[in-house]
Formats: sequence, C-alpha cells, structure tokens
Amino acid sequence: MSIKENLEQVKQNIASAAMKTGERPEDITLVMATKTIAPERIREAILAGGHIIGENKVQEALKKYEVLQGENVEWHFIGHLQTNKVKDVLKFADMIHSVDRLHLAEKLDQRLQHEGRCLDILVQVNTSHEESKYGVAPEEAISLVKQISKYDTLKIHGLMTIGLFTKDDIKIRKCFKVLKEIHDTIIKEGIDRVQMKYLSMGMSGDYQIAIEEGANMVRIGTAIFGARPTPDAYYWPSEKTDADRTKPSNF
Repeated sequence: MSIKENLEQVKQNIASAAMKTGERPEDITLVMATKTIAPERIREAILAGGHIIGENKVQEALKKYEVLQGENVEWHFIGHLQTNKVKDVLKFADMIHSVDRLHLAEKLDQRLQHEGRCLDILVQVNTSHEESKYGVAPEEAISLVKQISKYDTLKIHGLMTIGLFTKDDIKIRKCFKVLKEIHDTIIKEGIDRVQMKYLSMGMSGDYQIAIEEGANMVRIGTAIFGARPTPDAYYWPSEKTDADRTKPSNF
C-alpha cells in the first residue's frame, strides 16, 4: 500500500476507535512519527493529509526542517531530549512531548526567556515502570507538573506515555489507564497555568487501544510509512550515544 493509502487506513482506524468511546474522530490528533523517514516520503504524507511531524532526534530533525520548513505543518519533538540539545530543538519544535525532569524544564525556561517566547509541552510519564524507558515515575508526575507550572515560558498542555512493549492487551491498557488517572487528578486539582488538553499515548501497534482508554493524540510511524530503514543509516555521529543503543525508540 502507498503512504496515502496507509494514512487513510490509520485515519479510519482512529475513527472506529473513537466512536467506540463516543468521541469525535476529528478530536483525535495524529502525529506522524518520522524517525529515519526521508524528507521526500514525509512530503508525500503531508500531501496526503498529514499535518504534524514528530521527530525523535534533534540533529536529524534539523536537517529535515531545512528541507521541509516551507510546508504548512507543525513540528513536534517526541524523543528523549538531552539538555545540551535545548538550543537546537527550539529552532524547529512547536511542541515537546518528552519533558520528564525539572532540570530539563529549567534549561528550556532559560533559553525561552532568552528568546522571549513560550513553548507548548507535555510531561512524559513512565507508566510501564520499565528501566529502558524515559519518563517521570507515575507517583512523582503530579509533583513534577506543579514544579514545571511555575515557569511562565512552559505551557503544559498534557501528558505523554509509551505503552508496555508486549502483546498482552491487558498490560498495555493498564499503562494507558494509569496516565488517564493522573490526567484526571491534575484536572481536579486545578493547577494554575496547566491545561490537560492532550493525552499523547498510542503508537502503530497499540493506538486503537490507547484511544479506547482516553488518548486524543497518537504518534504513528510504521503504520503510515512501513518498516523503518536501519536506524544507523540515519543517525549523525555527533548525536548517537550509548543510551541510544539501549533505549528503545518511541515508535
């Protein structure tokens, strides 16, 4: 199937999952996860109706942004963000999904103050409790949200998580239920300058389950673009670290 056909199938699946929960399909935001995907293939997806690009690696994203910045799309950063990449990520990102520690928030705030602007962010929560995944622990998530909310430059618009890598739907659902519970608790607490607008959860293998559990933003790559090329062919040496060799991709 072509990228256009794949994208249409994904949208149909999103609509079907949304209708099961009584949600409107148009209220589910689709982020195209484009790690290792060449710019010309991303452009094909844009022409087919994709509106948001989600990148995992800062240097890779910058190179694509140079090629595609004329396109009418949003750029989201959805991978683990190192503090030494803050200046660069702000060159293209309209939203960062993976703010998971106070030190990173501080660095973002410092740079944003210097640039005189604000940024939309999501707080990443490790709902699977896997050491191989990034994200704040669920029991610490609300405290982190409260701390980050004190920075005027950072606009918290929701939460993000990655489901457990398993074929057991019950275990996957549990990860998403945990995030939804944290989301609902934050809403009840009414924390100043915090909007629980997005629940970013669900990837190619589990996005329909995620929507059934409350997701209104999904990050999908393989189901749109097909199997990914070997990552090593797309990494820039300055960006690949030992952590990259052990931490799984978000998608």
